[in-house]
Amino acid sequence: MFPARYWHALDDGRIQCDLCPRACKLSDGQQALCFVRERQGDQLVLSTYGRSSGFCIDPIEKKPLNHFLPGTPVLSFGTAGCNLTCKFCQNWDISKSRETDTLADSAAPEVIARAAADTGCRSVAFTYNDPVIFLEYAVDVAQACHERGVKTVAVTAGYICPEPRAEFYRHMDAANVDLKAFTEDFYHKVTGAHLAPVLDTLKYLKHETEVWFEITTLLIPGENDSDAELDAMTGWIRENLGPDVPLHFTAFHPDYKMRDKDWTPHGTLLRARAIAKRNGLHHVYVGNVRDLANSSTYCPCCGQLLIGRSGYTLSAWNLDACGACGRCGAALAGVFEAAHGEWGSRRVPVRLRDYAAAAP
Repeated sequence: MFPARYWHALDDGRIQCDLCPRACKLSDGQQALCFVRERQGDQLVLSTYGRSSGFCIDPIEKKPLNHFLPGTPVLSFGTAGCNLTCKFCQNWDISKSRETDTLADSAAPEVIARAAADTGCRSVAFTYNDPVIFLEYAVDVAQACHERGVKTVAVTAGYICPEPRAEFYRHMDAANVDLKAFTEDFYHKVTGAHLAPVLDTLKYLKHETEVWFEITTLLIPGENDSDAELDAMTGWIRENLGPDVPLHFTAFHPDYKMRDKDWTPHGTLLRARAIAKRNGLHHVYVGNVRDLANSSTYCPCCGQLLIGRSGYTLSAWNLDACGACGRCGAALAGVFEAAHGEWGSRRVPVRLRDYAAAAP
């Protein structure tokens, strides 16, 4: 039960969590909607500090991040709980869990950083469930990682209040923000949240931080895939975030409480990509399908193939040592090193206890 930040006492004896826009108001012993922030006596505590739902080394492209250290391995982990209630959640066994036995592994921040460094991971990703709900733990892990030269990645829905948002992203090097739709009706009915705070997070990342970020939208047939909505969303991104933020359209598969929906047709992804390109976005990808051409990166100036991708494996590389196009010399937006990684599509489980027992 780690002391939580961002809360205040109310006049009626309850305390209010100020981490996310839900503003959960709690009596003694009550949990917030996220399940992991709860009132104990006269304070708010985080019940999942130092406990995880498992660790695995993934390709960074799986987050998905296509313009952040391509080809490198990332040590991924999450906890339990979530502050959204998405009916289509594809990690619902973790994010919707109220049971602490979901947390199969325990790890201090220093142990995670050591494991990442010792396994050659260039970054650690907070993923599987939303890391904003375990902010205190994520920040401590990020600080330990940075001390070892390991970068940090947040995979998040961006649903967080301004003050904790500033602290959280001060410790992140990259993020993938899940923009679930572009209507308040969808957010309210399908995710139990609101659209405006997510758009505020995106604008904050672009204009007030140095965090590299990309956006993912899962297209659900008949829910958030109309031409009008996609045109409005991608037009907003171009106007408010610029043309270079990568946008990933990914295919839905039936899960959790939306098993009555069909899989997303490949053609829907291509239609969405065409609308985004027409609105001036340079880097638009399709995901959860096999599509080599539309999951690769091209120079927005001359059209040269810069990074070819076959699934999560790099199949071509035409960037120079400075991250610029090998043909015309135009810089590619992102975070690149002189040589790309060669991790490929492997997924390797990691036992943190092996590193906890090692000497510092």
